[in-house]
Amino acid sequence: MNARVDPMAPGNGTTAAPAADEPLDLEAAYRDSHVGEVLESLDRELVGLAPVKSRIRDIAALLLIDKLRRATGLSSGPPALHMSFTGNPGTGKTTVAMRMAEILHRLGYVRKGHLVAVTRDDLVGQYIGHTAPKTREVLKRALGGVLFIDEAYYLYRPENERDYGQEAIEILLQVMENQRDDLVVILAGYKDRMETFFRSNPGMSSRIAHHIDFPDYSSAELVAIARLMLQQMQYRLSAPADEALREYIDKRRAQPHFANARSIRNALDRARLRQASRLFARHQSEAGGSISRQELETLEERDIRASRVFGGAPQDDPVQNTC
Repeated sequence: MNARVDPMAPGNGTTAAPAADEPLDLEAAYRDSHVGEVLESLDRELVGLAPVKSRIRDIAALLLIDKLRRATGLSSGPPALHMSFTGNPGTGKTTVAMRMAEILHRLGYVRKGHLVAVTRDDLVGQYIGHTAPKTREVLKRALGGVLFIDEAYYLYRPENERDYGQEAIEILLQVMENQRDDLVVILAGYKDRMETFFRSNPGMSSRIAHHIDFPDYSSAELVAIARLMLQQMQYRLSAPADEALREYIDKRRAQPHFANARSIRNALDRARLRQASRLFARHQSEAGGSISRQELETLEERDIRASRVFGGAPQDDPVQNTC
């Protein structure tokens, strides 16, 4: 029996090249990398997003095959790994970036596998000489892992002659090229704005190997996301509340500032607040009144329909600056 060469063996990431006709055990290499656990975690955590998950699996396959090629002595340059995640808020970009960092670490492409998430304010200074140290400090923290820059297009503000964002971009470009074996950069934001950013910064565009678009969730997917969130929090919906939630989602999607899964989480948090107020008010009106476990874990229809969404008023659900 031929001995199996393990491309995941500890050390410098390479093994002695086997004979040309010696087979490599791809299944064992995949199992030993534990990448499958990360992909399964991604499936559990995120509803839908089939195109995104497919692309992440493709990237994982590329990295695994590259490891096997190196194990056999085949020459190949390190794969380009910097990425762009585009889509509306609440579509899972940060979660996927975290899992991507784990995949890169388990396959030996980054040393630590941590994620550092930043925005323009973390990189760009407000006066001369302030931007370079801020940017380099962030890069220092991110080395060995993944740097996730949300709303990256705000780094570039050509209309402001005194803006220092271009300095941060130039430092990023240098590090993305010279230290690409120790850092992966993921730029994220709205698709149209990211396209404008790349047209204005061809040096940045040329360094991005993978462009992944995150679609909005459908109403059915948002209902599934809500149920998953409630399950994780150990809540449940009564049958009338479940129907009310479906109506809420349809109405909320048509309103401004809708942020997909983030808006659903905000809605559930407000429903929990209403449930707590309702139960507490009843307790005060009934001296010594008891409460059952079922009541504690159940959201009722009134907890959902009390939302201003059903009254036609604008929903107070501002979009945050993270994805």
